[in-house]
Amino acid sequence: MKILVIGGTGLTGRLVTKKLKNLGHEVIIGSPSHGVDIITGEGLSIALDGTEIVIDLSNSSSPEEENAIRFFETAAKNLVKAESAAGVKHHIVLSIVGTDDGQDIGYLRAKKLQEDHIKHSGIPFTVVRSTQFHEHTDAIIAVQGNGDKVFVSKVEYQPIALEDVTDFIVRYALEEPKNGTVEIAGPVRGSMDDFVAKYIEITGKPTRVVSDEESKYMHLLIPASLLVPAGQYSAGKVYFEDWALRTLET
Repeated sequence: MKILVIGGTGLTGRLVTKKLKNLGHEVIIGSPSHGVDIITGEGLSIALDGTEIVIDLSNSSSPEEENAIRFFETAAKNLVKAESAAGVKHHIVLSIVGTDDGQDIGYLRAKKLQEDHIKHSGIPFTVVRSTQFHEHTDAIIAVQGNGDKVFVSKVEYQPIALEDVTDFIVRYALEEPKNGTVEIAGPVRGSMDDFVAKYIEITGKPTRVVSDEESKYMHLLIPASLLVPAGQYSAGKVYFEDWALRTLET
C-alpha cells in the first residue's frame, strides 16, 4: 500500500515511516527536503499519485497563535484539495487531547481548525488526539525551571510514550477510517508534578520540583483536567518509570 507521511522527517514521522516500511508498505516522505511542500502545494500531486493513505504529522514552526493558524489552515486546505483530486481513501491527523476545551489557547485553536478542515472535507478520516509525550518532560523542566528549581502544577497528567503513539498511528492508519476522533494516553494518570519529580529522581538531574497549586502548563493557565482524556481512550503500554530508566541507557 502506498502511504504519504506528512512530516516524515520529524521524530514521530521517522518512527512511523520505519514501522510502515517494516510492514512492507511503500512510504513517501512528505517534507520540503523530499520535494513535498504542504504550504506551497509543491510536489503534492506527484506524491499523492496512487496514494491510498495520508498520515499528517506536520507541525508549525512556532506555537504562536498567528503562525500556527496560518500554517495549519494553509496546509489543510492544500491537502484537502490535492487528496480529493487524487481519491485518497483515508486521512489520519495527529492532534491533542483537550483541544475542544482549550480554545482560549491559540495553538489549540489552530489544531481545531486543522481537524475541522479534514472533518468537513468529504475524505474518510481519523483524528487521533494524544496526551503529552513522555519525551516532553525535559521541555517542561527547561521552560518552567529557574535555577535548581522547576515549578510544576498539580494538574492532572497522563503522558504517553512516543513508541506507543507511533504504534497507534500505524494501527489506525491501516484500519478502516473512523470518520471521528479517537484519544490515546499513557497507562497511568497522576499529577504533573509527581511525574516530573519521578523523572528527576530516576535521571539524577540537578534540580527539584516545587509544586504549584495553580493549574498551569508552560506558564499558561488551563483547566485542571485539560491534559487528560475526558472519556473513552486507548492506553499505551509503556510505563513512565520504565521509559525514564531507558533514557539512562541512551
